[in-house]
Amino acid sequence: QVQLVESGGGLVQPGGSLRLSCAASGIIFSLSTMDWYRQAPGKQRELVAAITTGGNTNYANSVKGRFTISRDNGKATVYLQMNSLKPEDTAVYYCHTVQIRDYWGQGTQVTVSS
Repeated sequence: QVQLVESGGGLVQPGGSLRLSCAASGIIFSLSTMDWYRQAPGKQRELVAAITTGGNTNYANSVKGRFTISRDNGKATVYLQMNSLKPEDTAVYYCHTVQIRDYWGQGTQVTVSS
């Protein structure tokens, strides 16, 4: 079955950095577009970044220039490097892919606070 397992979340001060990882199994990873979403308390889940099979990327305006999505097909893992973190980046971050239907990871908490 499809499994997406996120890691790398935590508490960081404003201006700090974190790198999230999402290890995928049960899919042909190299043929899959992979996304990162986030959901803050009381808000809708929103797309943060996406990377296609060819390595093309797309970012939410709020994270452009600060976040970088990348993938390692050999490890079936997608990454989200987050720099210059702000308190408004605080959310649960989810890995996502579509394989006929939507698949989500369990989420990893990112808290940006002094």
